[in-house]
Amino acid sequence: MATASARHILVETEDACQDLKEQIEGGKDFGAIAAEFSACPSGKSGGELGTFSRGQMVKEFDDVVFTGELNKIHGPVKTQFGYHLIEITKRVD
Repeated sequence: MATASARHILVETEDACQDLKEQIEGGKDFGAIAAEFSACPSGKSGGELGTFSRGQMVKEFDDVVFTGELNKIHGPVKTQFGYHLIEITKRVD
C-alpha cells in the first residue's frame, strides 16, 4: 500500500496561501511559516503530518500527495478546510 509523508500549511484564503508560498519560495523556512500562520494544529510542529496511506486525507489533498513532485511546495490546494500549501517529503509506492 502506498504511503507518504508530508507537511502542510492551512489558511482561510487563496490569497494568503499564495502570499505564504511566495515567502517560502523566497527563502523563508516552511516550518517557521507553518508555526506562525497555519490554522491546523500541526502548525505547532512545523506542519508535519507524519506518514499516512492513500485515503486517510481528503481527496484533493491525497491527489497532490500521491502524484506530486517530492520536496516541492504545491498549492494553493483547496479543500473543505481551506487552502493548503503541501510539501511531500517522502512517498513509498
